[in-house]
Amino acid sequence: MWVRLKRLFRSIFGGIIDSAEDPELILQQLIRDMNDQVPKMRDNVAQVMATEKRLAREIETNQSKLVDLDNKIKAAIRTGHDDIATALIGEMQTAQRALETARQNHQQAKVSSAKAREFLDNYMVQVRRKTGEAMQLIAASRQAQMQERLAQTMSSFQMGDDSQTFDDMREKIANRAAAAEAKAELASSSLDTRMQGIEKDLARIEAEDKLLAYKQQLGMLPGGTSGAFPSSAVDSTIHDSQSERRRLESVEIDPQTQRRLTE
Repeated sequence: MWVRLKRLFRSIFGGIIDSAEDPELILQQLIRDMNDQVPKMRDNVAQVMATEKRLAREIETNQSKLVDLDNKIKAAIRTGHDDIATALIGEMQTAQRALETARQNHQQAKVSSAKAREFLDNYMVQVRRKTGEAMQLIAASRQAQMQERLAQTMSSFQMGDDSQTFDDMREKIANRAAAAEAKAELASSSLDTRMQGIEKDLARIEAEDKLLAYKQQLGMLPGGTSGAFPSSAVDSTIHDSQSERRRLESVEIDPQTQRRLTE
């Protein structure tokens, strides 16, 4: 029973964790963790190198001390102070043992320092390589997410419904265009429009008649007289214009136009 419950919990929580994991966030966190380890490793390498340098200075100090003790021993022997020379020899033996120990420790520290520097260099190479791989994986993850969103968009796009919408709108626009065309045609054939054309023709005829009267007055036409403008010519022109106006006004409107106006 316990095994089955354990398997059940693992399947439930494992699925939740798997669905909640974001590869991009996890890889970015791994990059941060690796970069955070670099300062700590540098500090450790620096401590090993500091030990090597301290032992090197200790060796130099012991060597200088041995040289000084040797000179003192020689001076004590020359002056006949054998007891002092004996004490200095004992001190010199202690310094020699310390020097030997320092040399051994320095050699070990030197090897450790070289290994630490090599390990740091290898780690930096690994960090750069892992960072490059992580960035490539992040780019691939983003590409996959974009393709998923594109696939979802394509799957949610229903071509049949949109095509029907296009057809409906096309028909509606065609109906509007036909109605507008019919209204324009009706407006162009209305009585007001026709009357405007008649009035325009009357104005043109009157202007032409007056022009002929002026030319006759100035003797520019055969049978014309110069001088003042004769009243009979003016009356004749006016009479002709009025006759033409009555003729144009008496123009009958065709039955189709009358039917459109009544509608």
